[in-house]
Amino acid sequence: MSATAVRPAEPPAAWRPALPSGPLPSVRARFASQVPSDGRRALIVTIGVTALAAVLRLIGLDHPKGLIFDEVYYAQDAHTMLAHGVEWDAARDGSAYVAHPPFGKWIIAAGEGTFGFDELGWRISAVVAGVASVAILVLLVRRLTGSTMLGGTAGLLLAVEGSQFVLSRTSLLDIFLATLILAAMYCLVCDRDWRRTGWLAAIENGLDPQRRRPRLGLPWWRIATAVLLGLAMSTKWSALWYIVLCIVLFVIWDWRLRVEAGARKPLRDTLIYEFVQNLWFGFLAIGVYVATWAGWFANDSGSYRHWLADNGHGEPPVIGALVNWYQYHLSVLEFHAGLSSEHSYQSVPFQWLFNLRPVVFYWSSDVPCGSDRCAAEVLLLGTPLLWWAFVPAILAVLAWAVYKRDWRAWFILAGIGAGILPWFAYPERTMFFFYAAPAVPFFIAAVTWCLGMIIGRHRPGRSATGSPERRLTGALIAGAFIAVVVLCFAYFWPIYTGEPLDYNEWHSRMWLDSWI
Repeated sequence: MSATAVRPAEPPAAWRPALPSGPLPSVRARFASQVPSDGRRALIVTIGVTALAAVLRLIGLDHPKGLIFDEVYYAQDAHTMLAHGVEWDAARDGSAYVAHPPFGKWIIAAGEGTFGFDELGWRISAVVAGVASVAILVLLVRRLTGSTMLGGTAGLLLAVEGSQFVLSRTSLLDIFLATLILAAMYCLVCDRDWRRTGWLAAIENGLDPQRRRPRLGLPWWRIATAVLLGLAMSTKWSALWYIVLCIVLFVIWDWRLRVEAGARKPLRDTLIYEFVQNLWFGFLAIGVYVATWAGWFANDSGSYRHWLADNGHGEPPVIGALVNWYQYHLSVLEFHAGLSSEHSYQSVPFQWLFNLRPVVFYWSSDVPCGSDRCAAEVLLLGTPLLWWAFVPAILAVLAWAVYKRDWRAWFILAGIGAGILPWFAYPERTMFFFYAAPAVPFFIAAVTWCLGMIIGRHRPGRSATGSPERRLTGALIAGAFIAVVVLCFAYFWPIYTGEPLDYNEWHSRMWLDSWI
């Protein structure tokens, strides 16, 4: 790392210095942004797809009536937090012991505080999170592929993905976890682009990358990534794997940047620079996580709030509270590590990949449907024809990543891996299909990437012989796939929303015995 850093000056728009001879033209080509310039079209597509997702999720949001599945925990915990600042057990008139951090429940509480303690109040925050994730995925895939069409396609597929749809209408924590992680990963990619753009501008203005590095200013995108991941950790601890992933990607991307720019000692400089960067990144994420426990620290009612005093120890100010908080975390960690009781809807990660064991959120046979036998169900089930394309898409993207050495393909695979692979390390733990929620947007990004490969790339200046026909054929295939997925989602709509059905109609949607 050189001792001198320079800030790149932006030359007047009417004059830019000519690039010196050497490797700079290739550097510019490698550092060029993938973001297309069709900003107005992108805005229309993003708003349109996001609006569709919002309408779908708001239809009949207050049905089923009452608390369903784990809403009995999270919606009620959120309601008590509004009154007490912590989760409260009304039966014993004291704090409740809970196994998840508070931020996701504070999000639910925001909806309840705004609309009241009813179905709309405790589900509306999930709708907002689910709709936001659709918009973020449009932006992320557009940035990765350089195509607004593919960005809109990814958003549309997420809008009609059954498991994300059901989570977007239910006050569980997983939709908030998935959205916060997706937003953090988008900021991560933006940070990469911002950093490379800054380096390129400095090189074009005369910086010698073998001797100096540019001074880029405050890394707002990296700060946003740390904040979002801290909030995700305060929703569910499984966000930890994405924090590890981001740190690894920061190091790899900075090393590659320096190699491509022609730095003299790229690995050494990266290790020095990223050590400092990731140090404050980690402290910021931890600080945000701690801040979300303000309600627990601010009163005397929280579970374990006075663990030291309750066990006959002195409790000094500040330090005592932190020790109690630490003991609470040890207890929760022990709880999760020992969670192995059998459940009728439990599943393992291998089953998640193939949509084999959905979760029943609501079931009733006492509903009017115009028949002697009726059924109404809310089933957490991925849209089958979309979900069953995930594994082939992963294999195709993996092949592309290895053959082309494309960082974008590796990024998509990393997003999937951080959401799925860690769970394979806990074969005895009780797990459920919705644990895969953070990986779903990246699954869809993989499918969208494959659709892009099928359509092909537009290469200006090439002979029209064969190329337009190939792209037209690819577009028709991709369009047909999207249409079939949308129709599949429409077919399963009644069991995503709890709509009463004749029993035979309900049973016709149980394509696999494991879905019953």
